[in-house]
Amino acid sequence: MVQILNPKSYASVEGPHPEINEASSGIEEYYDWKGQKADPKKHGGMRAASVACVVEVLENMVFLSNATNFVPYFIKSMHYPIAEAANMVTNFMGTSFLLTIFGGFISDSFFTRFRTFVIFCIIELLGIILLTVQAHDTRLQPALYERPSHSQAAVLFSGLYAIATGVGGIKAALPAHGADQIDHSNQRSVSSFFSWFFFSLCTGGLLSSTVMIWIEENRGWNWSFIISVVLLSLALCIFIAGFPIFRFKRPDGSPITRIFKVFASASRNRKRSSVPILRNDEVDRSSHKKFRFLDKALFEDTTSAVHVKETKTFLGLLPIFGSTIMMNCCLAQLQTLSVEQGSIMNRKLNNFQIPTQSLTVFPLLVMLASIPIFEHVASTFKNKISENHYIFKPLKRIGLGLALASASMAVAAIVEFKRREAAENFHTLSVFWLGWQYLLLGVSDMLTLEGMLEFFYSEAPDSMRSICTALSWCSTSMGFFLSSILVSITNSVTGKLGHEWLGGHNMNHNRLDLFYTILCILNFLNLLNYIYWAKKY
Repeated sequence: MVQILNPKSYASVEGPHPEINEASSGIEEYYDWKGQKADPKKHGGMRAASVACVVEVLENMVFLSNATNFVPYFIKSMHYPIAEAANMVTNFMGTSFLLTIFGGFISDSFFTRFRTFVIFCIIELLGIILLTVQAHDTRLQPALYERPSHSQAAVLFSGLYAIATGVGGIKAALPAHGADQIDHSNQRSVSSFFSWFFFSLCTGGLLSSTVMIWIEENRGWNWSFIISVVLLSLALCIFIAGFPIFRFKRPDGSPITRIFKVFASASRNRKRSSVPILRNDEVDRSSHKKFRFLDKALFEDTTSAVHVKETKTFLGLLPIFGSTIMMNCCLAQLQTLSVEQGSIMNRKLNNFQIPTQSLTVFPLLVMLASIPIFEHVASTFKNKISENHYIFKPLKRIGLGLALASASMAVAAIVEFKRREAAENFHTLSVFWLGWQYLLLGVSDMLTLEGMLEFFYSEAPDSMRSICTALSWCSTSMGFFLSSILVSITNSVTGKLGHEWLGGHNMNHNRLDLFYTILCILNFLNLLNYIYWAKKY
């Protein structure tokens, strides 16, 4: 049995609604800094979007340089044990990326993305300043061989998680704000922006892996904090200076509240056998056949078709999001287990000792070189190949990235097997053999993260673009946490069988090669899962 919505229900869709503004009606409206309608000739465009890319170079440089600086700082200045210091950094990075969901919620619900960036950048800056003061004031540091006091630990964690909160808001708001400057009728321009945004991300990573690591090792980690304060302050000034040419989108209220409201309405009307039918202009062709149970929410006057469409679209993105977490679990190995591998390998290049963390330079250089090539080839293929067969669409790029993640773990397992074999014969394998897994995972990260940023932003409802873009970073966070869980499970299971694969202090007695093999298999199964959901989307 079907039932046409009554005139009153139609009115809630067609006419003015107290909770719907021009953005939620499907029409994007942008304004200048004076609150007037934005002029396309003066506001937005690639010039305005490029400001976000410049700021991202500085922001990511600060974030990653501090992430690598924290471990020696926690051990040498704050006197935490090595394992505890490593867990503190892992928790910090995981929390930073997880808080992007909170930052995205704030950006979509209450403030413009411009204002969200400014607020959270100031929070991060205050956190770095607090740690800088502590790093230079011996009264805020523990005595030799002693752990920090409660007050000293309070200062440390206040600064640390102020930084994490700031990073969460910045990474949610900045890419969405930059993409807001682009004409959305030209999807190729949107795709190009995210390619160059990722280029900026990699540039910041390259500078942190080279210049900042050199400063930390040769001038001390205290200098890293001072430079971070200067760089982040510069990023904030550059961003604020761009406000006359930016275009802004007003927040639409809490999307999470609207989603829960749709579920509540659908639940209350779940026993009704009739199904509401909308007119053709009210049907969302991409999602109206999915999650049909939510259509019953339209029986209530307080729920509009726009709200139901918004909820369906968000739910449709979640399986894609979930399918990328395992890849980020592999990515976490580059900052943990791979670093441990490199520390006992031959790191000499002539008279220079290569820091294992600097191995990320090789994939970063490849990615930086490949992005301009990718942009050129993508533009050429876009003009010659139909949309349905276009090989550079976000979902296809994500799939290729997930496939490379599985391949990288297979290579990592082989390299570790060869390293252990060489160690048994009293030989030390060159650290450059790790370059293969760094390279494959680096390219995998480029394809997956860039594809996710573009896909989630482009597919998200207008009122949820920040929080949906934040799903890309949230996947990274969950990957880090999943890595810790898998290591614990692996040690627990193998310990009961007689020998923990990852439990010993001697890497030559551990079975990291078998752990990498497990990750390879899990990633292959995850790839099949992703293909299933990508085809259904």
